Amino acid sequence: MYKHILVAVDGSDTSNQALQEAIKLGKEQQAALRLIHVVDETPAYMMVETPYPTADLQKAMRAAGQKVLATCAATAREAGIETDTKFAVLEVLTQRICDVISDEARRWPADLIVIGTHGRRGFNHLILGSVAEGVIRLAAKPVLLIRGDFAEGKPYERFRPASRPVA
Repeated sequence: MYKHILVAVDGSDTSNQALQEAIKLGKEQQAALRLIHVVDETPAYMMVETPYPTADLQKAMRAAGQKVLATCAATAREAGIETDTKFAVLEVLTQRICDVISDEARRWPADLIVIGTHGRRGFNHLILGSVAEGVIRLAAKPVLLIRGDFAEGKPYERFRPASRPVA
């Protein structure tokens, strides 16, 4: 039985689908949810020239992250699920988002981690990486991956068997 479910949220459609699945599971298991959002402020991202000061960019990123958490928490609470939130900021280049999520799962302690995956492959995966993949590699707890409807642009189409005409 799962009593504590950690849900990584980022405001994307895939993340919102993972949240909905966690809410369903939370209701079935009578579990509490902890929603986590991680803002990456590592210097690698901050070295890009912007038309406004870096401090303003960081402030905007933090505010957006807090808004994502508040919106997701409200969704879970409206569904009648006990919910709390964890907001984290990466400021060190050697730390990754997946490290923070896995560490929080151990600290809380979560019985299950729920995270969405965009299903990127090839060059997009190489450039953008995969937080979900990193969590799977690091997690000491079970991980439930929710594949987004919009992977490849069509809802679950890749996973449906081709229809065959009846003779």
